[in-house]
Amino acid sequence: MSVRELVVLGTASQVPTRHRNHNGYLLRWDGEGILFDPGEGTQRQMLRAGVAAHDLNRICVTHFHGDHCLGLAGVIQRINLDRVPHEITAHYPRSGQRFFDRLRYATAYRETVGITEAPVDADGPLARAGGYTLQARKLSHPVESYGYRVVEPDGRRMLPERLAAHGIKGPDVGRIQREGALGGVSLEDVSEVRRGQRFAFVMDTRLCDGVYALAEGCDLLVIESTFLDEDEQLAVEHGHLTAGQAARVARDAGVRHLVLTHFSQRYTEPDEFERQARAAGYEGELSVAHDLLRVPVPKRR
Repeated sequence: MSVRELVVLGTASQVPTRHRNHNGYLLRWDGEGILFDPGEGTQRQMLRAGVAAHDLNRICVTHFHGDHCLGLAGVIQRINLDRVPHEITAHYPRSGQRFFDRLRYATAYRETVGITEAPVDADGPLARAGGYTLQARKLSHPVESYGYRVVEPDGRRMLPERLAAHGIKGPDVGRIQREGALGGVSLEDVSEVRRGQRFAFVMDTRLCDGVYALAEGCDLLVIESTFLDEDEQLAVEHGHLTAGQAARVARDAGVRHLVLTHFSQRYTEPDEFERQARAAGYEGELSVAHDLLRVPVPKRR
């Protein structure tokens, strides 16, 4: 049975708290697992969430500030300790290659698993695998940062009433799907577009074109909201978003489920993030993330 869900491993920003671990997010996409921004403590959070090293196929790092990457060393060593039997690919800004190298080889250990390094240096598609395309867009932060987007190709949904009207049934249904036409009837005559699902991961950034491009039409958007709206000037200065800004992006992009995360330790009332997001006009499903939260990708429309 295929599963598409987000497993939240950590939700703090620069400083962890008693209740919030540093960043870490696993996207389960059918048979694949994509780990985003493993901060300190990710390996332990994986254990608490029931996530194994064998569940990982890709690691995507948005940028090389510590709360988004210091867990890489432990995760990579755990992958090798557990002798994960499949290839694992790591994506990260090419400008941070020296940081990735230091984290990958932070201490002595026995390498048993090949980690394929696939650094990012431009907007565009990064990989096609497992029924999705992984894309990247540059963001606006004091250090180079990229957001990631997972896009499932559009498919076709067969329409029983149209099939019946054309007398197509049984094995002929599969045949017209494979061949695109049958006896003068085209696939378009008996089906409609089934829109593929879309997921986006947007971390440390000011508002910029990349944020909107990543969020456009997403079924599930995970986006930082480090600050509340009254601290918008701080957000701009440090390269972050507020709850209201993130919600307006989601509203304008037609996002179905918005997940706010990456909260500054200065705030102790998570409900205020939801209140400000709703005040900004976002009306879809909304989660103010907490550690170990699980969020299913919304079902296809």
